[in-house]
Amino acid sequence: MTELSSLQRSASAVIPALEGRFYRPPLPDGYVQRPRLCERLSAGLKGRLLLVSAPAGFGKSSLAVEFCQGLPGNWQSLWLGLSRRDSDPGRFLERLLAGLQQYFPQLGRQSLGLLKMRQRHQPFAFEEWLDGLLDELAQHLSGSTPLLLVLDDYHLAQGPVLDRCLQFFLNHLPDGLVVLVTSRQRPDWHLARLRLSRQLLELNEQDLRLTHDESLSLLDRHCSALRGEALESLIQRSEGWVAGLRFWMLAASEAGAPGSLPQGLHGGEGLIRDYLLEEVLDCLPAEVQAFLYDTAPQERFCAELCDALREAHDSAEILGFLQAHQVFLVPLDEHGHWYRYHHLFSDLLRTRPTANALVPAASLHLRACRWFNAQGLLDEAVEQALRAGHLDVAANLVQNLSEEQLLAEQNVGMLLRWKMDLPDSLLISTPRLIVLYSWALGLACQLDAAQELAEHLSRFLPAPSATAQKSMLAQWLALSGIIARGRGQRERTLAYCSEALESLPHKRYGQRLMCLSTLSNLAITDADLWRARSLNRESLELAQRVGNPLFEALAHYDRARVLQARGEVFRALEEVYQGLRRLQGLSAQRLYAVRARLTLYEGYLLTLRAQSETGLLRLQAGLVEARACRDISVLIGHCVIAKQEGLRGEFARAFAELAEAERLMHIWDVPPIYYLAMITLVKCELWLAQGRTDLAEAWLGRLGQTYTGEQAAAPPEFHPQLPLHIELQQARLDTIKGDAARAEQRLRRLDEHGRQSGRQLLSVMALTQKAQLLLALGRGPEARQDLLQALEAAVGGALQPFEGLIAQHPGWMREQLQQGLPTALTQALLERLPATPRELHEAAAPSETLSSRELSVLQLIAQGCSNQEISERLFISLHTVKTHASHINSKLGVERRTQAVARAQELGLLG
Repeated sequence: MTELSSLQRSASAVIPALEGRFYRPPLPDGYVQRPRLCERLSAGLKGRLLLVSAPAGFGKSSLAVEFCQGLPGNWQSLWLGLSRRDSDPGRFLERLLAGLQQYFPQLGRQSLGLLKMRQRHQPFAFEEWLDGLLDELAQHLSGSTPLLLVLDDYHLAQGPVLDRCLQFFLNHLPDGLVVLVTSRQRPDWHLARLRLSRQLLELNEQDLRLTHDESLSLLDRHCSALRGEALESLIQRSEGWVAGLRFWMLAASEAGAPGSLPQGLHGGEGLIRDYLLEEVLDCLPAEVQAFLYDTAPQERFCAELCDALREAHDSAEILGFLQAHQVFLVPLDEHGHWYRYHHLFSDLLRTRPTANALVPAASLHLRACRWFNAQGLLDEAVEQALRAGHLDVAANLVQNLSEEQLLAEQNVGMLLRWKMDLPDSLLISTPRLIVLYSWALGLACQLDAAQELAEHLSRFLPAPSATAQKSMLAQWLALSGIIARGRGQRERTLAYCSEALESLPHKRYGQRLMCLSTLSNLAITDADLWRARSLNRESLELAQRVGNPLFEALAHYDRARVLQARGEVFRALEEVYQGLRRLQGLSAQRLYAVRARLTLYEGYLLTLRAQSETGLLRLQAGLVEARACRDISVLIGHCVIAKQEGLRGEFARAFAELAEAERLMHIWDVPPIYYLAMITLVKCELWLAQGRTDLAEAWLGRLGQTYTGEQAAAPPEFHPQLPLHIELQQARLDTIKGDAARAEQRLRRLDEHGRQSGRQLLSVMALTQKAQLLLALGRGPEARQDLLQALEAAVGGALQPFEGLIAQHPGWMREQLQQGLPTALTQALLERLPATPRELHEAAAPSETLSSRELSVLQLIAQGCSNQEISERLFISLHTVKTHASHINSKLGVERRTQAVARAQELGLLG
């Protein structure tokens, strides 16, 4: 690449005076390289135009600088930074020609004279002038040394005449010249022909947003002081906006001590506020500013809603203006119908003093309430009524919410938010509000509050008619059944739900489905899987008859849980996928608890298939929606993630996941019976892996006293097989303590119970654990028999129970698996075994590809150090440690830390 600064001064006497006019700025300190974007721009060099358009502060110019610095050696570049003075086409063309003359000194001498002779107040034939210049330029350009012309900040000079000039310039661009334009506003050019002929490469705001990893890299020096949720919140609110994170870093550097770091980003404060006001808001027309202020209080908006808010008819036109001028407008769908503002820009707009508002905020919210209600968007209508301060309007709207809609969506977080704003006198004013909020509280696991509120139904008895009386009593029975299940009261649950099913009217299909789901869960607890399947079938048929996709998805979720208990992981996954497919027609913007549960369960089943990385991604995605819905299925996500982190040896991260689950349960006021045993059991598993047998023994004993024996409590809803898994961990504890006979006896009983009750997955877990025990005792033939039985029971697709045998006895496992007839299961297990020395020799030696830093990280991993400890010892960021660990696993052909250490020992890398 040819640099202007490296040109010989003798090339032209004019160069020294002009260098500053074509100066390409350096990259800012701490700039994060964007290779993914530079690769896309490089692909566009085959065309004519590279267009980078995004709002202020998204790093357009810096990206252009990085791209120019990385151009191939045969490329030349000319940087033309534009200003408002360049909006005069004559001045712009003079600067352009002067820049080109630095490469081609003889270019356009006559053309420059014509340009200087023009009178600014008279018309000038710019296109005719450009035509002659381009013909002359074509004679100087060479395909072997092409030229990249960079027009930086084109929006400052943009105008109708200059747009036409550049349009002509692009249409007649000679070979060997490519134009790169950065702009806050999309130029008013007709680009269809360039796009159709693939001569145009565009990058927009979505492309320029920093990824999560790029944000971490930018914040690298502050990541150690700001961790966990605070760090994630900072990245999330920035929405990939480079300037926002840089302003935070500037404030952080001024703060000095780590404890004084700003804990978040807010667009209405400090440097960000000043920047947005000066660079964006103050540059807009007054009517556009008024539009922004009027619509800012809305979480999302469309042209029709904006018209209703403003009592106007030009909102679509203004939204088009905002899009064209890149004013921090974020699309929420592919059709360009719904939008929101960037979080930080919205912060700024909402800090406007209400005294300056033309329309009071309450009136705007009430107008929005009417509009949402007219569109059938009841939940958003209620939110707007509450924000307007009209509680009576909100209560009347809530009554229009059907029990079926509530039970289908199960977004109890929304209802409980409303409850906090509505006075108790309104909540108990009608039977409908009592029933709705009793269900909401029951689904939120606030059992005492649900029961107390449901008791207010007695105030409305006797009902006006026998039919109404029967319906009200049936609803009370259904509610009582759900509350009893939450409290672990098996007999009451069975009685209440069964009686409710007999008396509930057909139109109360939502409550019927909840009773069926509860009884199915209870049947899993009782090891009556055939009854559970029958109840599931009845649920699915009812949901399909009424045509409610949410209830159909819930039925598929219940069926997947039964299939998982039977060890049929493949079929369980298919049920999950059927449920998710049934939800595909629903809005991606709305929150649904059943979608969160299906996503979480998909992640869990994938971990059973030993697809841990994919499974973790699905678990994280499900957690986001489950938390937003306030659904306690978050327990599944956090517990499974904790177990996976434990398998990787990341115990600190594992316990942090469990702590987060407990924190949420406390915040949501969920009774300990729902979560405490489930979380404690995972802790026991982690303690056993750490060798902390004293803690594991104490808590396993307490769990056993509560959930096993004649007076055993019913296990929680999300872990109906809890007592059996307590026994599995007790057997593991017995093994560690040296009581092999007792451990073997426990595992034999679990295997027999699993086979008799159809719980094949339990049998697989017991048999693989027993095989490990027998191998340790030198009883190989018996271990082989257990393995063969486990393989037979695991035909449903569970691979994870075999991971212990694979890690501890890889050679023995290979020998056993290769002796029998090959099956899909044995092939999958063979693929998970570490490569033999011969296979390793045949492959490229990983030691040649591991860097010295990666070897240092690997040695600390082998010593049992956590990622945080490695970060502190090597003085590198946590993000960098994770990157090195990922590269190590990839190069060694493994997935986990333990496997990486074992492979490295085989290769002699840790000697």
